[in-house]
Amino acid sequence: MFEFSLLATDSQTAARRGRLTTPHGTIETPIFMPVGTHGALKAMTPAQVEETGAQIILSNTYHLHLAPGEGLIEKAGGLHRFMNWPHPILTDSGGFQVFSLPKKRITETGVFFHHEITGEEIFLGPAEAMAIQNSLGADIIMAFDECIPFPATHDYAAKSIRKTLRWAEACLKSHGRSDQALFGIVQGGIYEDLRQECARQMTTMNFPGYAIGGVSVGEGLELLKKVVDYTAPMLPENKPRYLMGVGLPEDILESVERGMDMFDCVIPTRYARSATLFTRRGKIRLTHRRYRRDFFPVDASCDCYCCRNFSRAYLHHLFKSNEILSATLSAIHNVHFYLNMMADVRQAIEAGDFAAFKKNFLEEYGADG
Repeated sequence: MFEFSLLATDSQTAARRGRLTTPHGTIETPIFMPVGTHGALKAMTPAQVEETGAQIILSNTYHLHLAPGEGLIEKAGGLHRFMNWPHPILTDSGGFQVFSLPKKRITETGVFFHHEITGEEIFLGPAEAMAIQNSLGADIIMAFDECIPFPATHDYAAKSIRKTLRWAEACLKSHGRSDQALFGIVQGGIYEDLRQECARQMTTMNFPGYAIGGVSVGEGLELLKKVVDYTAPMLPENKPRYLMGVGLPEDILESVERGMDMFDCVIPTRYARSATLFTRRGKIRLTHRRYRRDFFPVDASCDCYCCRNFSRAYLHHLFKSNEILSATLSAIHNVHFYLNMMADVRQAIEAGDFAAFKKNFLEEYGADG
């Protein structure tokens, strides 16, 4: 029901080519997972998401718990049926969202926080996170962890990973569905000793997959690379490795080089709504007046629905006119760009020349779009 196979490794780097089998389909790795926080990718229909080449999407436990509630989604037949997405889904534990709230109260058993609208106090701990995710029915679910802020002291991070490890054990005990793969999350801030200690203990629990968390909280690319450098080798080779909340194309390529398999981020759709689009020659901002009479597609090398049918001038007009279609077409392009990049990454690893691919990609990407 859930199986990971390592198909190829790059000859010069730690990059891996894998295949992940789930109850709702097969995922070719390395893969990027578009984010549908509330059970929908912003400005896109499921059919449009599917056409971009998306193999798996991510939804948010915290937000779905607040509205419409996991009970309603379960009655609707689970998250796949509720949002009409027949392919794999991953739900995060809600930890990142809860720990980013301003007035939460962290205890040894979980976190107290207030409902965003009603102000009602809510408690979320390992058992609650598992119960919600079991009801939602995603293929891959995440252990409840404490997402360590940046910067954090070594002492704080040390206490935090011990809590995360205890909560991981509690999640394993509370997890009640054999058709869902529960991933453990390695924390430890920017500290090599804590990352490795957390990874050592987490891997003894024999999760079917492992994530590196707490790396998209403001530490920057150089620290991100260091954290992945000394954490990824600690994770089992025969299980998928997920880098949570990452990120920009350059972040992903650097992390693939270091042996990571799965990525997610809101950047493609968020940037799309603010008229920032990705091209092989870098990002462009379509509200700039230089695009008012630009009748070329967003990216001449792209075969997405947006680039096949519309010009930069048209998208510029849509954004200036505040048309909803501007967000839809831009999101289609950006998500397609990411997934097409990942397809090229997989092909490069299979050919054994990922290092050359990455070098060429980043050189072209740094050019002026």
